[in-house]
Amino acid sequence: MQSTAPSTPSPSQTIGRRTLLGAGMGVALAPRVPAAPLPRKALVFPRDAGAHPDYAIEWWYVTGYALDENAKAAFGFQVTFFRSRIPSTQSMQSSLAARQLVFAHAALTDVKGRKLWHDQRMARSSGAEPADNPNDSAWTSTQDTNIQLRDWSLARQGPDLQARITAQDFSIAVTLTASQPVLLQGDRGLSQKGPDSAQTSYYYSLPHLQVRGELVLQGQRYAVGTGSTAWLDHEWSQQVMPPQAVGWDWLGINLLDGSALTAFRLRDRQGNAVWDGGSFRAKDRLFTFQRGEVDFKPLRNWKSPQSQASYPVEWLVRTPADFYTVRALVDNQELDSRTSTGGIYWEGLCEVWDSNQRLVGRGYLEMTGYASPMRL
Repeated sequence: MQSTAPSTPSPSQTIGRRTLLGAGMGVALAPRVPAAPLPRKALVFPRDAGAHPDYAIEWWYVTGYALDENAKAAFGFQVTFFRSRIPSTQSMQSSLAARQLVFAHAALTDVKGRKLWHDQRMARSSGAEPADNPNDSAWTSTQDTNIQLRDWSLARQGPDLQARITAQDFSIAVTLTASQPVLLQGDRGLSQKGPDSAQTSYYYSLPHLQVRGELVLQGQRYAVGTGSTAWLDHEWSQQVMPPQAVGWDWLGINLLDGSALTAFRLRDRQGNAVWDGGSFRAKDRLFTFQRGEVDFKPLRNWKSPQSQASYPVEWLVRTPADFYTVRALVDNQELDSRTSTGGIYWEGLCEVWDSNQRLVGRGYLEMTGYASPMRL
C-alpha cells in the first residue's frame, strides 16, 4: 500500500474505530473487570454529542464522499477521533495526570489516482475541559462535539460540525451540515454487539451530512461541495467485542434517495457470524435489524501484496430492506500499521447497487481480522 508516513512519530497504530472494540486498547490499558450491561437511557443532545470520560472507549467517526466542483474529481475521506480511559490514573490528583488517551486517524482516497493516503496522531489528556487545562495537547469536551488533538480537530461551530486535518501530503477542511435528524442505532441508541448483554454500546449516527470545504492533495487544491455527502458515527462503551469473534465487516451507506443503511457482522475463525445487525431509515421510518437478518456473502476478493491478506472487495449483503451489491471504488484501501503495533485492516469508499442492479448509494466499508485475528 502506498501511503504517507505519520507526520508525528507515535507508538500507536493506524487504528480503525472498531479496533478499539476488538483490542480494547490493550497497548495502553490494564486488563479490565468484565463490564456489566449498560443501562437503557434516553440520549440527550447536545450533551451526548460530547465525550463520556467514565466509559472505557469512545469514537467520533466521519466518512464521506467528496466531489470537486471544478474538475469533478472524486475522493473518499475519513476523520476519526478516539478516546480511551486509563484506569490506573483515575485516582491521581495531579492536573498533569494522563487520565485519557486521544487518538486520531485521517485518510483520503483518490479515486482517479487509485491511491489511499493516511496519517495519525496520539496524545495523552488530563480529561479536563479545554478551559480548565489549557496545557493539554489533546482534549474532548463533555458539553458537545469538540475534540482537539494538537492541530487536528472536530468541533461544533453553530449548527455545523467542522473537521480540520493537516497531514504530510494531504489536508481536509470541511464543514458538515446536518440534513436529517439523529439516527439512534439499536434499541433507541443502545446497540447490541454480541450474545452477552454486556456486549453493548451507546451508538447514534448522522447520515447524509452535507459537505462543503476544501481538500488538498500534494499541493493540489480541490473545492468540494455539490454532490458531496458524509456520515458521522458516535459510539461509546465499557465492553470489548465477543471473545470468540476475530473480526468484523461493517457498512455505513448514504442511499441516493435520502435513505440510510447500516449493516454489520462480527465473525468467528470459521467466518461465521457471531452477531449481526444494523438499520434502515427511509424518510421518517426507522427499521432496526434483528439478529440473523443480515448476511454478508463475498463475491470478489483482492489480495494485498503487502500483508498477503485476502479481502472481499465486492459483497452481496442481504438485509430486510433489500439485497445489495457492495463494490469498493479502489481495491487497495488497506491500512497497514505493522511498523507500530501491528494492526492491519481495510477501510474505504464503496458504491452500492440494489437487487435490480441500479446504483443506489455510496459510503464506507470496514473489514478487520483478515490479515490476522484481532488480539483480544
